[in-house]
Amino acid sequence: TVERVVMVDLDNEVIEVSRKYLPEWGGEAILNHPKVEYVVGDVREYLAETREMFDVVIIDVSDPIEAGPAVALYTKEFYETVSRRLNPNGVLVTQSGSASFVPFPRADEESSCFAPIRNTLATVFDHAVPFSCPVASFGEDWGFVMAFNGDEADARRLRHVDESIDVMIEERIVAVPKVPDHAYRSVGVKRILTGYESGANALKHYDGESHRGLFILSKPLRNVMKNDSRIMTDDSPLFMF
Repeated sequence: TVERVVMVDLDNEVIEVSRKYLPEWGGEAILNHPKVEYVVGDVREYLAETREMFDVVIIDVSDPIEAGPAVALYTKEFYETVSRRLNPNGVLVTQSGSASFVPFPRADEESSCFAPIRNTLATVFDHAVPFSCPVASFGEDWGFVMAFNGDEADARRLRHVDESIDVMIEERIVAVPKVPDHAYRSVGVKRILTGYESGANALKHYDGESHRGLFILSKPLRNVMKNDSRIMTDDSPLFMF
């Protein structure tokens, strides 16, 4: 169902090193795929200049730290640029830092960015929906925010689509040609690429029921986010550290 993918990355050296030393991640097959365009550059500049419209924008960049390169990709102004490049019913999803229910104090200041990212997106989109999932290598839950325009019914449907998710998995998850198996994949996971499994068994960690669970945040986390009203702008960015 994917017609075209544009990948924008600031650091071409990271991509080239990954292509050379992590072939099991499918670098060559992905970057040379006819549906993929790889752009080396600043994504903020790219989106400001392109006239192309997108159905989905997925942002997976480093956290907003003072010495890092991604602070400008978490501000209201940047999200406004993204919104202008989205088709009607388009969706933005961004990583949003730790979703641990334990605050990360820095003096008298809360340094977690999950709530501010949600708050900032809510100034641009009708809906900014926080969700989380466990990331084993981080040793904690990690936060994400999905933002889109629409009425309240659209937001409710987002949380109650478990059966349709299973149908989409069954219909859409297929083998990826020329992508080698990962060296550490289990036998069960290899079957994903060969199409032996279907429906809820097609993926190792995700199905309709787990999708619904992603949007149920812990009560301590919800309380922390409810009491955090910070918004990130170009003139007033937020630094985790």
